[in-house]
Amino acid sequence: MYAIVEIQGKQFKVSEGQSIFTNRFDVEEGSQVTFEKVLLVSKDGSFQIGAPTVAGVSVKATVVQHLKADKVLIFKKKRRKGYQILKGHRQAISKLEIGAIG
Repeated sequence: MYAIVEIQGKQFKVSEGQSIFTNRFDVEEGSQVTFEKVLLVSKDGSFQIGAPTVAGVSVKATVVQHLKADKVLIFKKKRRKGYQILKGHRQAISKLEIGAIG
């Protein structure tokens, strides 16, 4: 069984027991989060497709931890001008573990 759910404007294909990484949530670690925007549910080969969402279906997840993603480097250069800049940042993300679909 899997579902396609919209989390913070992005779509994820999730199944029970799976871990995913999303943008940082403003909740404490270990707390429950419920997502109501379920776009598709597949169970035993049969599909329920929402218009735009599937009614009565939600996905429950637990925030496992907050962390930072790998560093992204931004390099700018203008040739023959002596101009070059190297900047970088690490995006704040949350690790979610999908609990129940339904």
